[in-house]
Amino acid sequence: MTVSQEKKIQHLWSRAAFGLRPGEYEQYISKSIAENVKQLFVDADDYKIIPAVAFTAPLKRKGDLSKEEKKESQQMRRQMLIDLNSKWLYKMQTDKAQLTERMVFFWHGHFACRDLFGNLLRDLNNTMRVHALGNFRDLLTEVSKTPAMILFLNNQQNRKQHPNENFARELMELFTIGRGNYTEEDVKEAARAFTGWSFDRRNLIFEFKEQFHDYGEKTFFGRKGKFGGEDIIDILLEQKQTAKFITAKIYKHFVNDEIDEQHVNELAESFFQSKYNISALMEKIFSSDWFYDEKNIGTKIKSPIELLVGVNRTFDVRYDNPRAQMFFQRALGQVLFFPPNVAGWPGGKNWIDSSSLMLRLKVPSLLLNGGIIEMKVNDTFADDTQMMRDEMMQQEVDKRIQSHPDWNYFHNTLNNITKEQLMNRLLLPNAVASSKISVGDLNNENIKSVVLEVMSLPEFQMC
Repeated sequence: MTVSQEKKIQHLWSRAAFGLRPGEYEQYISKSIAENVKQLFVDADDYKIIPAVAFTAPLKRKGDLSKEEKKESQQMRRQMLIDLNSKWLYKMQTDKAQLTERMVFFWHGHFACRDLFGNLLRDLNNTMRVHALGNFRDLLTEVSKTPAMILFLNNQQNRKQHPNENFARELMELFTIGRGNYTEEDVKEAARAFTGWSFDRRNLIFEFKEQFHDYGEKTFFGRKGKFGGEDIIDILLEQKQTAKFITAKIYKHFVNDEIDEQHVNELAESFFQSKYNISALMEKIFSSDWFYDEKNIGTKIKSPIELLVGVNRTFDVRYDNPRAQMFFQRALGQVLFFPPNVAGWPGGKNWIDSSSLMLRLKVPSLLLNGGIIEMKVNDTFADDTQMMRDEMMQQEVDKRIQSHPDWNYFHNTLNNITKEQLMNRLLLPNAVASSKISVGDLNNENIKSVVLEVMSLPEFQMC
């Protein structure tokens, strides 16, 4: 079946961004694919970082805090993380630099990190934003130097007398070359190279502590030298396998869960030859004819964040209480700044299970129709920290969402389109016969009912 130009443009904006807003639809659909790709990269230059979260208490070691200080600190950090989560969701929903935010979202899973300090996570998030479409070496180096990552992977404990291998191992296994492409000896030697990489606890900035660094000779990937951390990064980037590993992950996120080896190999070679230019890689993907093949359109299950942000963008949804979105994230299995482990979210079919499927189908009507949730939620993060045991994780949930969609904004962009055209706008995959029948039976004059029915279809869960 031939893919229409309209569907190709929708596909591009669903993968390179978080979908087209209704007011943008006619503007971008009328342009060529090349013009749309160019627009994505023009807008990407307009990004703004997330501003600092107020935090008046100094960062102290846990043992130095009194009982009252611990309680106050926990409450403050809890609120900081909720605020940070809400700010990023709103940024995804409204920011002009959609491609940048989509790339930050990808890197957020690639460089999975979590801890209790909102400002540290914010700084990590902004570091990824600054370098999201730049050079991968710069991105990797700066992420490795953030206090959030140093704390999360214990590199502040990495000293020449007692090397800690956590960061060195994840650097290779998850961030660059991939499992099976390095030895245990490489891990040990890399850990020695990163000794002394720490941070100033008062100013919360990277600090290289010379007194803890191992200046001795190391052997890494068959090479000998008095390597430091950045030398290790450079050696890893000299391996073509690193380019392929990163490219394959990007391909799975932006193109298809099923990898096409020929396409990935071609992209990886180009990525390597460009010295890891991320923008060039993404432009090559979005400009390739195969990106718009029918097998790649509407075949990926939306992540919970993609689902939420997509609905928010379409209807310019506002919330009385940002905790409502936190609830959806927890119930659906993807909380920003709380990946399940160092490998991030597995994605794909893992997004769907018996406990989340019914809620996923109800999300649009709950957000757009003032719904009430009555369900049980698995306490996924109960063993992480006290912060994750707050009132939002109560076993019995009976909570009004208090969301405010702008139906007028949506309705004013429709220009008297048919139900079939409306389905085509809201769904990436072609609707099956039963879905067409259920929507076709609705009253043409009740646009709200039609929209809610379409967005409650299983096809709406795909992008």
